[in-house]
Amino acid sequence: MSAGSERGAAATPGGLPAPCASKVELRLSCRHLLDRDPLTKSDPSVALLQQAQGQWVQVGRTEVVRSSLHPVFSKVFTVDYYFEEVQRLRFEVYDTHGPSGFSCQEDDFLGGMECTLGQIVAQKKVTRPLLLKFGRNAGKSTITVIAEDISGNNGYVELSFRARKLDDKDLFSKSDPFLELYRVNDDQGLQLVYRTEVVKNNLNPVWEPFKVSLSSLCSCEETRPLKCLVWDYDSRGKHDFIGEFSTTFEEMQKAFEEGQAQWDCVNPKYKQKRRSYKNSGVVILADLKFHRVYSFLDYIMGGCQIHFTVAIDFTASNGDPRNSCSLHYINPYQPNEYLKALVSVGEICQDYDSDKRFSALGFGARIPPKYEVSHDFAINFNPEDDECEGVSGAGLSIASQGHGHGCSEAAPLLFLWAPQAARMSTVWLTHLPSVGRAQSRPARGRLLWAPALPGARLAQPPGAAAQQYYILLILTDGVVTDMADTREAIVRASRLPMSIIIVGVGNADFTDMQVLDGDDGVLRSPRGEPALRDIVQFVPFRELKNQREQHERLLGSTTRLPLLLPTSATQRGTHSTHVRFYPASPAALAKCVLAEVPKQVVEYYSHRGLPPRGLGVPAGEASPGCTS
Repeated sequence: MSAGSERGAAATPGGLPAPCASKVELRLSCRHLLDRDPLTKSDPSVALLQQAQGQWVQVGRTEVVRSSLHPVFSKVFTVDYYFEEVQRLRFEVYDTHGPSGFSCQEDDFLGGMECTLGQIVAQKKVTRPLLLKFGRNAGKSTITVIAEDISGNNGYVELSFRARKLDDKDLFSKSDPFLELYRVNDDQGLQLVYRTEVVKNNLNPVWEPFKVSLSSLCSCEETRPLKCLVWDYDSRGKHDFIGEFSTTFEEMQKAFEEGQAQWDCVNPKYKQKRRSYKNSGVVILADLKFHRVYSFLDYIMGGCQIHFTVAIDFTASNGDPRNSCSLHYINPYQPNEYLKALVSVGEICQDYDSDKRFSALGFGARIPPKYEVSHDFAINFNPEDDECEGVSGAGLSIASQGHGHGCSEAAPLLFLWAPQAARMSTVWLTHLPSVGRAQSRPARGRLLWAPALPGARLAQPPGAAAQQYYILLILTDGVVTDMADTREAIVRASRLPMSIIIVGVGNADFTDMQVLDGDDGVLRSPRGEPALRDIVQFVPFRELKNQREQHERLLGSTTRLPLLLPTSATQRGTHSTHVRFYPASPAALAKCVLAEVPKQVVEYYSHRGLPPRGLGVPAGEASPGCTS
């Protein structure tokens, strides 16, 4: 859960890419608060707390609105929303003493309200009474929380305003102006989008630039009315109204392009009383930049194909396949660990593959007819066509009969994907998994690779859009002996359109695999070169298996049941697909297996500056960002 910017941007994208989760913005306001100050009115702020493992944890706090019993807070909380989880929230309102901070120890408690994020999202707008300790009502005090889904927003806007010749509202000094930007909702109500800082003693203020999402600014409707109000700040909360003007985002863009982005700041009362009245100053749009933000779905719906290759470990550490203790042992009554993992992960993964066919490779086995060790062989023993029809393909049943050899050398397989291609100066590839293999394949799109230098960039033909992305799924018992070469391969692969999912099978020590994940820091090659992106996701299958077995015990059955799973943990609430799966925890499986893939896809194409096909960047727009 993350909060908006301190000065109140509605959705401040900050650094790109954005986190991969469905996002909801929460906007807060209060009415009829208790007045705890003897000489002035309360200075309220709201602390947001979330329940985690039975404990309330403060995750953010609004700004302080001085001397107000009916505050409208500009700071917006952006929260991750999961429809399958009960996310309990608590809003605590305080009369703040001293500077606004995280601690509330010295502040006077004005009331609190508890609810779930699901309740807020379902109703979109929730108004509840504030309660004091022991459930007593805090007078007529209420808090209103408005939720807005921003997971489908398609960009953010950078705006910068200045003003000229504003009215002077102060007797012994000049006005201290600040500007408020509002969106007009369908019910004609005003929703605060942003409040600028106060510029002291200045009738020609220049306010700091700020960022807001297009969804927050105008609900992604460029013709939606907007209203700007300019005030003279008063420390007691009794701000003097200077003037206002109305516009739309569409009008702002057009006026800015034509160099005429300025509006009369009008006080309706003055205009009504004075015939000679023209304005109370002029507000000028000094800068406008629109940053298009593409999501994972934008790329998928734009025709980007995601291709899967599965690689299975047949090294001797798995044990003799004729022994019932072997991870590759064929039990006529139940599948072995590898096939369980393959079904568990593959049935989710194959829904991302357009033709439901994927290459199935093996490493670390002695292959007939010569029974020589191979770290790159087709599991169906057909080097001309190693693809299988889904996870139940005939080639996968043959896989369990390989003869193990030696130790797990994962790097040769990874070099099949990355370094072999990188060592080529300039070469056209028809299919990424076939790099370094002398065989022909149906063309699935062509990629152009740059010269092999440290940090060399992947290039695509001029005018290309995002078309192909590859995911390598490795099933292994985790005993890796060539870690240095594997790290080198992953660092090079981080510059390619690919992700690597590693599923650990059995009870071996997976410490090295955790290192490859990169969640605890940037993965580096033995030479110290950092990975461009975090492309590895490691999942220990035993954890998923334990969850599944526990679920089966609760059901009292091991029957295979159809369940509805999200296509990705990061696309919850946006679109879903029917997937058949063992009765495990759908949320845990989606999170563990595919949690980071959508972000990795968008990160790659955003870094390359490649828009989704059919969604090129119009002239004058900023480079595409990313979200998911």
